[in-house]
Amino acid sequence: MTTSVIELRGAGRRYGDGPPALHEASFTVRSGEAVAVLGPSGSGKSTLLNLIAGLDRPDTGTVTVDGVRVDRLGEAGAALYRRSRIGMIFQFFNLLDDLTVADNVVLPARLAGVSRAEADRRAAELLETLGIARHARSCPGRLSGGERQRVAVARALMNRPAVLLADEPTGALDTAAGQDVAGLLTGLNAEGQTIVLVTHDLALARSCTNRTVRIADGRITDDVRSDAVTPEGVR
Repeated sequence: MTTSVIELRGAGRRYGDGPPALHEASFTVRSGEAVAVLGPSGSGKSTLLNLIAGLDRPDTGTVTVDGVRVDRLGEAGAALYRRSRIGMIFQFFNLLDDLTVADNVVLPARLAGVSRAEADRRAAELLETLGIARHARSCPGRLSGGERQRVAVARALMNRPAVLLADEPTGALDTAAGQDVAGLLTGLNAEGQTIVLVTHDLALARSCTNRTVRIADGRITDDVRSDAVTPEGVR
């Protein structure tokens, strides 16, 4: 039997006097699932992602991830939670151009107190697995968009996160590089990594996830699994 790694119960978020950005969302992700959250700009999908990541707090309801009540965390606790349980991939990579590829990947582990030797070993392993070991001593600005996104994936996986969050990970890539990253996410999920992918691209969602959740006007309007059985996740 699979376990739930993400649970939102009646989670709502409102900014100012406008309508809710997210309205009483109840949402569960099982260990090992790959879930796509679909919706147009302003639908609430980024708010949902931010609540899961602990970058924002709900006004109502609860958010629990990997056994942690994220909605109860203060700033320091949220930072520690993201460092230990969440890996994040962004549309525009968010790499540090004045550091080498290897140093970008090592950084989360060093911030978590991992020894330099162990962090270097883990980074080398990830870069080799992701096919970019030859770029370890290069700066990110010398790489293609697809290669930089692979570096971002390696960095996100550095601390063996319970959940990998991907926010429009192919939005800044050309078609070929986008397909490459989609294949990479599919492979990670096949190995047991839990993934939540926020996108407006239905083709991307279909290619690398087994469940789609649609959001419109802050409300979850549809939630469909494309398979009946989801594997138990491993890290």
